[in-house]
Amino acid sequence: MEKEDKRANILEAAERLFMELGYEGTSTRQIAKEAGANMSMINYYFGSKEGVFMEIMSDRVKVFRTVIESVSQDNLTAMQKLLKVMEGYARKILCNPGLHKMMHRELSLSQRPEMFSTIKNAMAENIAVIEKIIREGIEEGQFRPAVDIRMLIATIMGTISYVTNSPAKITSGTSLDINKPEDRDAITERMISHLQDLIITYLTPKK
Repeated sequence: MEKEDKRANILEAAERLFMELGYEGTSTRQIAKEAGANMSMINYYFGSKEGVFMEIMSDRVKVFRTVIESVSQDNLTAMQKLLKVMEGYARKILCNPGLHKMMHRELSLSQRPEMFSTIKNAMAENIAVIEKIIREGIEEGQFRPAVDIRMLIATIMGTISYVTNSPAKITSGTSLDINKPEDRDAITERMISHLQDLIITYLTPKK
């Protein structure tokens, strides 16, 4: 149990430092100090700073995959499943925008091939589950047949990423600040409501 606690402490400390200082600005020595651990512990559990970062990113993606796989098996309509997955994803991303920005940066720069591949593959598995839900909705006649599934998924995830990475473009002219918990909640609810309307309008069969 003590070993697991130390491992968790290292990940939590590293995540705080990565968000505050960025990947390049964070050293394993700083992580060790922040976690109350030593360098040998980091090497033992993760091998390197990159190993720590990959573990953090992979854990977050895997947690969401567990959620969407559970939703996909619920006794719900395809529309209910898709809306539930979208809302869960939106809340997960917006509750920690700094972490999403780090992941987005790694995917856009591709400076660390192994890390890029790990994150990209994990995200692809999540997208496959969402795609399956949409296909089921089409096959069952709940969704209109002429649906560009990949574009719809890109629209949903792209909107969430856009709000997370460029919140000022959404909050301009207001006093909302995504770094304040209460304002972040308001922004999240606004985005979820918008995406719900978009998904329902786009997928509902025309009479």
